[in-house]
Amino acid sequence: MSLSVRARRLAGIGARFLTVGAVSTFIEIAAFNLLYLTFGWDVVAAKIAASLVALVNAYVGNRQWTFRHRDRRRLWVEIVLFVVVNVGCTVLGVLLVWGGVELVAVALGRPAGPVAVNVVNLISIVVVVVARFFFYHALVFRTRAPSPSVADDARA
Repeated sequence: MSLSVRARRLAGIGARFLTVGAVSTFIEIAAFNLLYLTFGWDVVAAKIAASLVALVNAYVGNRQWTFRHRDRRRLWVEIVLFVVVNVGCTVLGVLLVWGGVELVAVALGRPAGPVAVNVVNLISIVVVVVARFFFYHALVFRTRAPSPSVADDARA
């Protein structure tokens, strides 16, 4: 496959991934603010719960749309990999929110307000989106390696 064809294909996958991610991000931000601002949850607990709520939308959207052309594994294997990747990404997001809120508090000399907390949360989401795309593409919804006979035929 030529580089331009591969780049266009990856751009299409990336655009679908970002669309699913945008919807999931909206769900996560809405849930985070509902829990943090309305119900008074701690930012870390709100981040964990909001990420888990958005996770369901992300799996269905990515499996059924973004990576629908990819090989399917046993459903339970794919779900386990998806959950493991997302637990790792959720931990990364939580650490980024916790650390960012602490840094803002130190810089301001007072607890971070809702705007600062949301800016930190958005930054954490951007970092986590990049990590998720890499892991979804390379691990969770992977393509099967071509068989030796297909690879030999392609070179001939």
